[in-house]
Amino acid sequence: MLRKSVLAVSCLLFPVVTYAGTADIRASNNQIGIQAISTNVDYTETGNGIFGTATGTLDTEKGDVPGSAIFLSTMTQSNQYFAAGYDHSSGQTTYTGMPITGGVFGSIVGVSSAALTNFNVRFGQGFEIGSVGTRSITPFMLTPYVEVGHHKWDRGVNYGETYTHNYFAVGTLWQISPANSRLVLSANAMLGTTFGANIVVNSGPGLNGFSGALGNSTLYKLGLAADYAFSNHFHGNAGIDYMSFGYGMSAVYPVGGGFVAWEPDSRTNYTIVKLGAGYAF
Repeated sequence: MLRKSVLAVSCLLFPVVTYAGTADIRASNNQIGIQAISTNVDYTETGNGIFGTATGTLDTEKGDVPGSAIFLSTMTQSNQYFAAGYDHSSGQTTYTGMPITGGVFGSIVGVSSAALTNFNVRFGQGFEIGSVGTRSITPFMLTPYVEVGHHKWDRGVNYGETYTHNYFAVGTLWQISPANSRLVLSANAMLGTTFGANIVVNSGPGLNGFSGALGNSTLYKLGLAADYAFSNHFHGNAGIDYMSFGYGMSAVYPVGGGFVAWEPDSRTNYTIVKLGAGYAF
């Protein structure tokens, strides 16, 4: 949420070996599907005291936003991996903050509309691992990857604000399938950076909007998932992801009437729960 102030003066590589226990993993990685999702939003803006404004927590947005997702993934016989996804969520979050001209945190509590949109693509190379030294273990798939994506948040405060960024990240996907179980368990860790972060603040009575760059930040994501093959083609899946990133303070913009406005530093944490079905091909 913008702030206003009056100015006084203007990997290790393993050989590609095929293990029977990784057949279910490869089948799981060749499917298209849909999911119902719920995104828990935990957003906090912090002030740095610029122009004598407040420091510490300025406002927060918290709440669960429901949505849906589609996904596609493929893995070749040589374990080359590709995945893509798109999701959109729409709902409400609880706003806790203060007037844009300043005040005490918590003096205003209300409800904000929220719409979240994401898409991403991922490229990787899987390695089948079935032994450690001379000792055999339950085979698993280790897949280092690179990922690029885009995020958009339409936030219903003031007359509407839209936050966007792109990101680039590297990560690793671990997958294991207990023998003859049709179940594939996955763990994922990803670290990257945002780029091209931006905010658009809409105009309204008494407020001239603005559009400008935000500071970029480190981004990370951790996830757990399970995929079960009810048949050769029909799969069910469930998962949970945790993602965190930040936005740096914008430039200061004149918004009319001798006022200036800016977007403060912020941190966003998302916890995303997923439940869906897929078609394996």
